[in-house]
Amino acid sequence: MPALVLLGAQWGDEGKGKATDLLGGSVDYVVRYQGGNNAGHTVVVGDQKYALHLLPSGILSPGCTPVIGNGVVVDPSVLLSELSGLNERGVDTSKLLISGNAHIITPYNVTVDKVTERFLGKRKIGTTGRGIGPTYADKINRVGIRVQDLYDESILQQKVEAALDAKNQILTKLYNRRAIAADQVVEELLGYAEKIRPYVADTVLILNQALEDDKVVLFEGGQGTLLDIDHGTYPFVTSSNPTAGGACTGAGVGPTKISRVIGILKAYTTRVGSGPFPTELFDEDGEALRRIGGERGVTTGRDRRCGWFDAVIARYATRVNGLTDFFLTKLDVLTGWEEIPVCVAYEIDGKRVEELPYSQTDFHHAKPVYETLPGWSEDITSAKSFSDLPKNAQNYVKALEEMSGAPISAIGVGPGRDETIEINSFL
Repeated sequence: MPALVLLGAQWGDEGKGKATDLLGGSVDYVVRYQGGNNAGHTVVVGDQKYALHLLPSGILSPGCTPVIGNGVVVDPSVLLSELSGLNERGVDTSKLLISGNAHIITPYNVTVDKVTERFLGKRKIGTTGRGIGPTYADKINRVGIRVQDLYDESILQQKVEAALDAKNQILTKLYNRRAIAADQVVEELLGYAEKIRPYVADTVLILNQALEDDKVVLFEGGQGTLLDIDHGTYPFVTSSNPTAGGACTGAGVGPTKISRVIGILKAYTTRVGSGPFPTELFDEDGEALRRIGGERGVTTGRDRRCGWFDAVIARYATRVNGLTDFFLTKLDVLTGWEEIPVCVAYEIDGKRVEELPYSQTDFHHAKPVYETLPGWSEDITSAKSFSDLPKNAQNYVKALEEMSGAPISAIGVGPGRDETIEINSFL
């Protein structure tokens, strides 16, 4: 019953797509269990680069069944566009499964997201404006539209009208926007129904049966631990649970079925959007990390904020996810620095703090306490084993492993599928 959870151990954008793709040849199912098209993965296969936003990375592995679980919110237009783009490039997408219980991102969810963010002004959260938060809010408020509702026009009409009763009041009276017609929304949503019908399934049943049959199932989180709605840097977070516990609720499997939890760590730290970021750099080093690392959001197109590695948040990720392993990515980006600072603790009001403060106020005022490690200048992209790395690169990895609280079982030394050093097998 080999079920693995693979998730981001920082603020997202750690390279989860590469890690998922690495395992794809040995995995029977890859499951997205939360988020929507506000997450993005870049996967490089040979000389081909694929940018995935909603689809699980396993869709690029021929023997793998990709699954969009019940915890995901689905924009049908984005889904169909992404499938079409892959089909045009010769990728077989016919195995995709979508949970009938996944919630639909409607046109009015997108509208509410955009106008709300503009209304907040300087207090904005930094959302992607794709309707993710409002869709999850509808889900919790029990006025959401699920995939299965597309196949009952009467139910769909009733649910859309109920949702718009309150939203149109807000749009017209608070935001001075035009009311949205329920009939137009229903017509648009019904237009997607038959196009996605071949993919819709009872994914909870399928996944649990697969595990009983000793199939390998990989649960893939979007975003990262510090963006978790409960355990992240609230309110500058996403609207779902990318932490390990979210895999159980977002895919419908019990926690006793999870065998390993793999955290993806970048060899430095990045963040997109607003919110505190203790190790953020505003100098030439930060710009160099951004340029060399290609730090631009796959989905957002926004430049990522860059900083040195933060061992405090790595330890936190280990704790809240129960991590068994780390996959360290983008080690090659650090080639060329004579010395590399690593944040080992924070200073808050003159006191040294070695664990993530639970208070958002304290975290906002946290100043990084650095230790400096010697760097390396040798090209590491052709390294095939840990011993192939320069001594200082080896020491850097060992130091991060010791500080973070879980073994580093794989290292990314380049963007390509084959540019990975596997120290311990994840399976």
